Amino acid sequence: MGTQEPQQPQGSRDVPSGTGRRALLSAAVLGAGAAAAVGLPGAASAAPRGTGGGLKGLPVPAVIGHRGAAGYRPEHTFGSYQLALDLGADIVEAGDLVPTRDGHLVCRHEPEIGGTTDVADHPEFAALRTTKVLDGISTTGWFTEDFTLAELKTLRAVERIPANRPHNTLYNGRWEIPTFEEVLRWQDEQTRRRGKQVWIYPETKHPTYFRKLGLGLEERLARVLRAHGKDRKDSPVLIQSFEPSSIQRLNRLVGNHLAVLLSGAATRPWDFVEANDPRTVADLVTPAGLKWIASYADGIGPSAELVVPPDAAGRLSTPTALVRDAHAAGLVLHPYTLRNENPFLPPAYRRGTDADGYGDPVAAAKAYFAAGIDGIFTDNADTALLARADFLAEKGNG
Repeated sequence: MGTQEPQQPQGSRDVPSGTGRRALLSAAVLGAGAAAAVGLPGAASAAPRGTGGGLKGLPVPAVIGHRGAAGYRPEHTFGSYQLALDLGADIVEAGDLVPTRDGHLVCRHEPEIGGTTDVADHPEFAALRTTKVLDGISTTGWFTEDFTLAELKTLRAVERIPANRPHNTLYNGRWEIPTFEEVLRWQDEQTRRRGKQVWIYPETKHPTYFRKLGLGLEERLARVLRAHGKDRKDSPVLIQSFEPSSIQRLNRLVGNHLAVLLSGAATRPWDFVEANDPRTVADLVTPAGLKWIASYADGIGPSAELVVPPDAAGRLSTPTALVRDAHAAGLVLHPYTLRNENPFLPPAYRRGTDADGYGDPVAAAKAYFAAGIDGIFTDNADTALLARADFLAEKGNG
């Protein structure tokens, strides 16, 4: 999942199949009232389980490890994914999927890897540094599609935002770039080791851009999922994208639960730009827009500001109608992204002025939970779990 600012709309779909998938997800996540309790370490209260389908063991609201435990380890590494599980995340976002030159899917926040790997320290790849236009933005650096998998495996991951997370630089160079196939094997290993199903939440990144390069993501993702027997509606893999057409295409290829990511209200998904579709995210979060999304997807991943915008004082107060309208359409909501550091929090929840200083993310999380969301992406799963425990305890005592 990115903080991406910004498909073919109106793609065909087998409505009965999608309706069944949507109902399964909704029963699992929205059916909390009739659920049993899942104990939380150190908590007096508990998050309820859903009542049906493959997601029935997940608490509500679910805590989703954003790129793993990105608040504590370089993102999209097995160190980050592993720690997210150790901290108690219900789902791990593993990972943002981009292709190599020879067609493998690897996990990076963006195809440009100058900021997330040590590629600049490899003179053998100096000639690959170039400038490309990525979704309308001129971007200079090194791009995964110019490397073979073998070449990428010689690189090591580094912290993407060291000014905010200097402690993460301790782990620079420790982990390589994982492939999605390696993630699926890791998922199976962790499921066996922990004695409970591990869930992952991959994202197709810049699918229109890659399709133009002849490196379509959806077909590659579907083939890998099929090879591992994880392309069904009860598979522990949820798939997301900022481009609705990518989700529409995946709806025709796999049975997995699907979600459309939504950025700022005034932005347009890049596939809309390419297709001359004038709609913005503001159009997609109307009842009509949500009904359209629900015709091929099971959920949405909106920017948190679309759910509970800050007021003039920078506090999270009155939620929008998005939760109510999305639930009415049969969609679940997994907003993004809760982080501990001051720059990423609404103004009223910041403490001090240090860029790497912690604010009050617990209070912010509780405001999002109170809006009725079904889960939240977070770089700090432990913080979100504490906030969830507080929220549920207070709700139970109310």
